[in-house]
Amino acid sequence: MSGDLTQSVLKRIIRQVGLECAAQGQSLSETLVAFMVKAVVLDPRNDFNMDRTLTENDMQDLIQLCVTRLLDTTNPSLSTIKMQVYFDMNYANRDELLSEQERVLEGKLAPVVRAITESGPHAQEEMENVYQKIVTYVLLRSGLGSPTDIEAVREVTAALQSIFPQTEMITFVSLSKRDKEQQLKDLAMLVTGIRLYNKQCQKGGSCIDDLPGILSEAIPSATRTLDERLNSCQLLAHRYTALLEAMQQDPQRFSQLRFLKLKEALFNVRQYEAFLCILQSNAITSAQEVESLDVQFEAAMTVLKNTVQDKTSIESREVFVIIYIIFLKKLGFCDGCQLLFPSQKLLNLLASFSHICQSSEISKYVIFCKFYGEKKSNSRHTIRALRRSETRVNASDFTNQEWLFPETTDNFDQLLIQYHGFCAHSIGVKGITLPGNPAIGILKHKEKYYVFSSKDAACVFAEDPDKFIQLNIEKAKKYAELIQLLELHHQFEYLIPHAQARKASKGSRKPPLKRESGTQTDTHILPPTIVRSYEWNEWELRRKAIKLANLRRMLTHSMQTDLSHMRRENCTQVYLPKDAGTQTKRDNSSNVPKPQIFLKGLRGGSSPTTHMVAVDLTRPLDET
Repeated sequence: MSGDLTQSVLKRIIRQVGLECAAQGQSLSETLVAFMVKAVVLDPRNDFNMDRTLTENDMQDLIQLCVTRLLDTTNPSLSTIKMQVYFDMNYANRDELLSEQERVLEGKLAPVVRAITESGPHAQEEMENVYQKIVTYVLLRSGLGSPTDIEAVREVTAALQSIFPQTEMITFVSLSKRDKEQQLKDLAMLVTGIRLYNKQCQKGGSCIDDLPGILSEAIPSATRTLDERLNSCQLLAHRYTALLEAMQQDPQRFSQLRFLKLKEALFNVRQYEAFLCILQSNAITSAQEVESLDVQFEAAMTVLKNTVQDKTSIESREVFVIIYIIFLKKLGFCDGCQLLFPSQKLLNLLASFSHICQSSEISKYVIFCKFYGEKKSNSRHTIRALRRSETRVNASDFTNQEWLFPETTDNFDQLLIQYHGFCAHSIGVKGITLPGNPAIGILKHKEKYYVFSSKDAACVFAEDPDKFIQLNIEKAKKYAELIQLLELHHQFEYLIPHAQARKASKGSRKPPLKRESGTQTDTHILPPTIVRSYEWNEWELRRKAIKLANLRRMLTHSMQTDLSHMRRENCTQVYLPKDAGTQTKRDNSSNVPKPQIFLKGLRGGSSPTTHMVAVDLTRPLDET
């Protein structure tokens, strides 16, 4: 909004409007009053100039207009805004609701956990007291029974003693607080799984509710209720639409009916239909998950029965894994119950806002629609359906526009359609919400997608899309309930509470929870172990080796000149002289004939006298 309407002035106006409504017997939430104040200022019919400062008279006029609109209980627009504000503040998706339930459970269990983990029992009686508190914790954590139910306490105690006897308390007490909390959660899971198994074997568990049976009956019942209300809502929307189209074509014939009131009633029904579709989608998802969980739960039970059947000793780890699986499936059933009952409560309260819309003056519109709409509505919508199925936009007629069709576009059904799937042409021109038909063709304009109720509407819109988009924005300024119905939050963020926290994929606009936190860590707990001289590169090691080798051959030089004479000491360093010696050696040889002398007659003979003859066979020198 304009900076002239400061937060202090706005709060003052909201407070004054709330007080005057309370004086008239209407206790309204601050969120609803704030939305109405901003919606009244935004409506151009109220002639509040947002570019100038509001005077005291302007503020009084604004307060009176807001009080008048908030006290008009027969106004369908007010009922629609109340429905939107209530749904916005109370609806939460699956993850948010389950996290909130977990937070509430942790808050309830916090005193018991604190009494168990922070106690240091030593005597036997103190040990028994802590053990009983563990039994209470396990029972509350599982949600299967009450601590005041003696039968449930006995079952939990027996199951707990089978996996955690009292003799283990000495070890449990010596654990740290974090380990104690983790062991408590593990014990709760195991004990719950054992109790569910005993119930399946008909050996106990009389105090345990049959959650699969409850959900198998409650979810189909809730789905049928949603289907019935959604069908009746869609039928009423068709009747309103047919009557509004007829009033636009022949105003004189329907002069006794108020066009604006009927238009607001149509917006109310369309918003109620949108919320019912969200709840129906959640119910279908829950039904599918419960069906899958039921099959997995029975399979886990069968595996556990086959594991422990006719066996005297079983490995605990094998059994505990199956029991953990059983507990997780049971947790899924509990989540299903926690999601189902808030949805039913929300459904009933949304219906009350819709019933308000159909009271008093609107009731005669309903009666008239039944008389007129039964004849015209079916035929009119049949003709519209035939036109939709037979005609589509010729993309070649619009060279500057991009048209998407089912057979030429991937993920055609997953495109994010603007205006909640309503016809982008009828909103600003006719002032009514007609469902669009994607089969005619989806117009892609500035990275946004638009659908239309007829080929003619699509062609007219495609000629000047920005003009009709601005018309739709102006229509939303006059009817503030269209902002949420047509999903125009990005253009009216200042009007929506907590709009800055809203995400495109979520319906909740609650501000995120925040809290201060701090952490501190020690620096350099261990001495550094980095070796600075380490080198992994082989070439770097070679470079250093060459550098050392060159340094070994280096000499230090110094000299003195006349300019530096008597200014500093000079020194010269040289290597000391070393002992030097030489040694030579020469080998020489000569080759001479080897003497060879043969002696004959040394062995004697037949004569008594020995005659020896010496024969010199040595070769001469010139032959060698």
